Amino acid sequence: MNKLKELRESQEKLLADARAKLDEIDQIKEGDDEGRAAEIETEYDAIMVDYDKAEANAVREEGMAKRAAALAERNAELEQIDKAKRPGKSERTANGDGGDDEPKVTERSAFNTFLRYGADGLSADERNVMAARRAEVRRVLGDKEARAQGVATSGAGGALVPEDYFAEIIKSLVAFGPMNDDTIVRVIETGTGADMPWPTVDDTSNKGVLIGENTADTEQDVTFSSKTLQAFKYSTRLVKVSSELLQDSVFNVEDELRRLLAERIGRIYNQHFTTGTGSSQPNGIVTASTAGKETASATTLTADELIDLEHSVDPAYRSDPTCRFMFNDTTFKVIRKLKDGQSNYLWQPADLRIGAPASFLGYPYSINQDMDSFGDSSPAADNRPVIFGAMNRYVVRRVRGLVIRRLDERYAEADQVAFIGFTRADGELLDTAAVKHLYAAE
Repeated sequence: MNKLKELRESQEKLLADARAKLDEIDQIKEGDDEGRAAEIETEYDAIMVDYDKAEANAVREEGMAKRAAALAERNAELEQIDKAKRPGKSERTANGDGGDDEPKVTERSAFNTFLRYGADGLSADERNVMAARRAEVRRVLGDKEARAQGVATSGAGGALVPEDYFAEIIKSLVAFGPMNDDTIVRVIETGTGADMPWPTVDDTSNKGVLIGENTADTEQDVTFSSKTLQAFKYSTRLVKVSSELLQDSVFNVEDELRRLLAERIGRIYNQHFTTGTGSSQPNGIVTASTAGKETASATTLTADELIDLEHSVDPAYRSDPTCRFMFNDTTFKVIRKLKDGQSNYLWQPADLRIGAPASFLGYPYSINQDMDSFGDSSPAADNRPVIFGAMNRYVVRRVRGLVIRRLDERYAEADQVAFIGFTRADGELLDTAAVKHLYAAE
């Protein structure tokens, strides 16, 4: 049987078991057997942990074939690269005439050579490819911006990554939080890091009027304002690798570096785009959101309060395709047990037959671990565990040109090479009426 099918069938069984547990709790009258009710709830939580694990495994399985094919392609390319001789071998010529097996030099293969052997390890053809890349960056960014980014492959040991490599990093960022996902928030890429004023307007309260014939109309101005997107600089911090590991043809340094860079940048991006203060860092979507509903209790969340939060957002925003709830996994655990007045669960699992995603109150949701937790024993003074609204009103601005520097001398006594990456970004909620938060009572 297909492994993915087995996982999906396992999810369906786990979900049925979980619902049976909750129904069993409902059948226990208050005060009759509170100990048994608590025991059943613990069993329910354990089942849902298994459900979430099965979901994660299914997602991984769906992408496995594509990733395996991409990995095989990259490994084949890497093997071809290592057929070429490294510096000091006379067979490696400036014209790339080392024989019929001389690999075709691409932007990516040249970058891989730079990672593994440094600027001195580049052949003439690879240098030409990297020089063409620098020229293209200068054309897009301008000389001043290019110098500021430090794109030279010699001297400082920095290199702008190839477009496809950078695209893979961007895709990997999504795994570390929804605020990196361009299907949820709006993502723009700019050629420079200059301040970007962005006009904003909320005209949802204004409407046209009916007037009579030959009657002069009155004015109703549109009130514009402006917010500025900047370009805050982020570092991946140092990644140290031994020279032996770098030169081992089995070790795919490209893949490993991409994974490390994505993890580090992805985590700080999602944190700042979620709860950033807006002072010398992005203004996070939770920070910028406006209050929609306050809970009556710091420890009990009700279905009515979440429905009130939903309706605190104007219907014009609720019809947006990106409208959704967002909360962390601890809060999700509380929400998943809530029912409406007819004892129907507000959370609905994904419908595997028609491909519909899991939903809450009829809306999709995103798990964001950088948000506050509802029911925390020591919550923050301004606890906002749930937000709801049109998430694409939050704009993430990324500056093109991820720079990776290779440091050959700093850890030479240990025969190690260090890598560090730099990139720039900002984020801002341009329409604060579009996203509202649930405020937990203290």
